[in-house]
Amino acid sequence: MLIHHILILALVQGITEFLPISSSGHLVLTSQVLGWPDQGLIIDIAVHVGTLFAVMLYFWRDMIRIGIGCGQVAMLRPGAEGRLALNLIIATIPVVIVGFLAKSYIETYLRSAEVIAWTTLGFGVLLWLVDRLGLTIRRIEHLGVFNALFIGMAQVLALVPGTSRAGVTITAARLLGMERSEAARFSMLMSIPTILGAGLLIGLDLYESGDVALRTDVFLAVGLSFVTALVAIWGLMTWLRRSSFTPFVMYRMLLAAGLFYWIYG
Repeated sequence: MLIHHILILALVQGITEFLPISSSGHLVLTSQVLGWPDQGLIIDIAVHVGTLFAVMLYFWRDMIRIGIGCGQVAMLRPGAEGRLALNLIIATIPVVIVGFLAKSYIETYLRSAEVIAWTTLGFGVLLWLVDRLGLTIRRIEHLGVFNALFIGMAQVLALVPGTSRAGVTITAARLLGMERSEAARFSMLMSIPTILGAGLLIGLDLYESGDVALRTDVFLAVGLSFVTALVAIWGLMTWLRRSSFTPFVMYRMLLAAGLFYWIYG
């Protein structure tokens, strides 16, 4: 790929990954609107890996807690840290299973502007309704196993581009009455095992392909998306301490309207 293609895709991914506006949808649209060949899932996942490093750095205290929690779970003595680690594991299982089984179908049939337009609109409206009507009485510490499974099952919907992994998991968390910043925090922590698993898969693909040029593209994409994602996470968490998700919903409505005009007009 050309350097400026990777630069733009990494910027798009870094900014949109943890905002409830669909990073995968924006990646597909970027190539389609600009008339580039579809970059494919390897580059898509590479820029996701960059955002993985960003969220691990921003939430480094939670990463320590998760590490301690994994040890507690292994010893069958889960405390507060163990419950957090267990909830993240449970929330990850559904998307891993469905993603493994449906990877080829998604790449072949669902990476289209029309699908993205409708999912952007529909799940944006759903986020607005839930955020407007939902309570704000629970934190991550209050989540149980079935709550985590519910949010994890919602994450499966994000395999469809335009849905937004952050958006649909935040919607599910808000439906359970979680505070806005806590819903966003749990959504970001959920991304860690999901993106890590996908990153390991592309690492294996790159090793087997032996394509040096593709490896260079991947490393560049990871680095650029890491920097922009770190800034985006800080901005989102700062915003949610004093406001709602309404601006992101408005953006989704405008994007959907533009896509409908582009597709059908």
